[in-house]
Amino acid sequence: MFKKVIAKLEVIIAVAQSILTPKQFIFLSAVLVGISSAFAVIVLKTFAHWVFSFATYVSGILKLGFLNSILPIIGILLTVLVVKKVLGGTIQKGTSQILYAVAKKASIIPKKQMYAQIVTSSLTVGLGGSAGLESPIVITGAAFGSNYAQKYKLSYKDRTLLIGCGVAAGIAAAFNAPIAGVLFAIEVLLVDVSIAAFTPIMIAAATGALVSVIALNEEILLSFKQQQSFDYHNIVYYILLGLFTGFISVYYSRNFQRVEHFFARLKLSPYKKALFGASILAILIFIFPTLFGEGYESIKTLSENDPGKLLENTLFSSFRDNSWALLLFVGCTMMIKVFATGITLGSGGNGGNFAPSLFLGSYVGFFFSKFLNLTGLTKLPVSNFTLVGMAGILSGLFHAPLTAIFLIAEITGGYNLMIPLMIVASISFAISKRFEKHSMDVKNLVQKGHAFTSNKDTNVLSTLETSTIIQTDFLTVTPNENLERLVDLISHSNQVIFGVVDLEQNLLGIVHFNDIREIIFNNYRVKYTLVKEIMLKPVETISPDDSMEMVMNKFEKSKKAFLPVIKDGKYYGFISKSVALEAYRTKLKSMTIE
Repeated sequence: MFKKVIAKLEVIIAVAQSILTPKQFIFLSAVLVGISSAFAVIVLKTFAHWVFSFATYVSGILKLGFLNSILPIIGILLTVLVVKKVLGGTIQKGTSQILYAVAKKASIIPKKQMYAQIVTSSLTVGLGGSAGLESPIVITGAAFGSNYAQKYKLSYKDRTLLIGCGVAAGIAAAFNAPIAGVLFAIEVLLVDVSIAAFTPIMIAAATGALVSVIALNEEILLSFKQQQSFDYHNIVYYILLGLFTGFISVYYSRNFQRVEHFFARLKLSPYKKALFGASILAILIFIFPTLFGEGYESIKTLSENDPGKLLENTLFSSFRDNSWALLLFVGCTMMIKVFATGITLGSGGNGGNFAPSLFLGSYVGFFFSKFLNLTGLTKLPVSNFTLVGMAGILSGLFHAPLTAIFLIAEITGGYNLMIPLMIVASISFAISKRFEKHSMDVKNLVQKGHAFTSNKDTNVLSTLETSTIIQTDFLTVTPNENLERLVDLISHSNQVIFGVVDLEQNLLGIVHFNDIREIIFNNYRVKYTLVKEIMLKPVETISPDDSMEMVMNKFEKSKKAFLPVIKDGKYYGFISKSVALEAYRTKLKSMTIE
């Protein structure tokens, strides 16, 4: 029955494509991708919320404090089982894979990503893994956009645009924040996008948010109705909070990577690694139950009038009304969160860092303001600092200040905190950027030379393969022959540069037409001058494995129009700077989304 409905829908869409103009069809596609992404959000969020409510209810009735610790072990083991038995043994994690697909895979994302992320992240996070659902949501939305575009044979530009639509709709649906969804798609993923491309992305984001509001219970969404008014006298403290969140972002980014590398180096089977990591996570959750799942419920608790509720049903419940004990609990949780998330993902679970960044930000904001209040130095609105702290960490970790500002503004139901949000997000971004050049989601890709960055030239060059612009048909000469043959080659070809090689094809030097222009019109010198007497050592050489960014840097450094290519120690060919620039311009044109 379901397959028949899908088949009929595909026929209707195909008919619409034949009737509508390309632009109109993209608008229709944006709506359909937005709806698909929103339903993925509904499934994930509902399941995660149901499991959390169930675990909380059972723990409260049966006083089983260890139940919340057992569930994550089950969830991570089940995730590994599904990956091994259903998904072919591997699954890509993190939004960086979207960047890689756009840069290296012509915006083609495998079909399995349309369901793989939903299944695995619902098991991991839904059963208590200390990670977020937003990254799997974003990947799922991107997969819907990419595969929809492939189905209807849309161009690379349109595939990339619909990937952005899926991403925007996913974030918009997850938080009922359409503006943040649009900004996230453009600020984090689609770094080169024209104003005209905003329209379908906005349509998708609005569609995703609308479907989410209609279908999801408001309790499931992260939203805040209570906040205090902004007092400009507290600007100094917001500046200090921006500095604090910036340094905490650097702390989180570096330690998360250390934990990931630790698990990557473990010589254990996937199941043993999962059991080992999940057992450590279980201990952390037993001591700090707020690390269970996404943690959005504890964020709401911190921003309300009775944050002491956090200590209920914990080992520290007897200190419920002790403000210093609560502050110590929040501070410890704040510093341990990175290890809980790193262990969850490193041991085999699936999820992302978006929700952990909001969790951490709220705890940082609460800790900062509550500490100052308890010391008697000032009287700060704790709920406001709790909310603004989320923007600081989100901006610092993802290098996305605009997304952070408007996300928190939207989920708080207004823009009363816009000024402190701008202050904290921008300062945190500046601090994080100073110590971490790239956001944590793209750091690994950057190290491999695959990632999009904030540098437009680097983005385009990363998509080009050096091997595709090497010219291997250049004629060569030997060092001990006179210039007669060289003059003959020049007169019968368009070639202006020649490699000088020995019998084993080792590159000994190069000869450029401009360097011998005066000699070749002197018959005597042509006859009695050997090639080795006028050849020059190459200033730079290129390997086929060099990235295009390295190639262009070598051209810039050498000031040469041609550079020789050496492969396996032997002469292989030349790269022309003009050919490289033409490839760059062609790629730039194809990647610009209009």
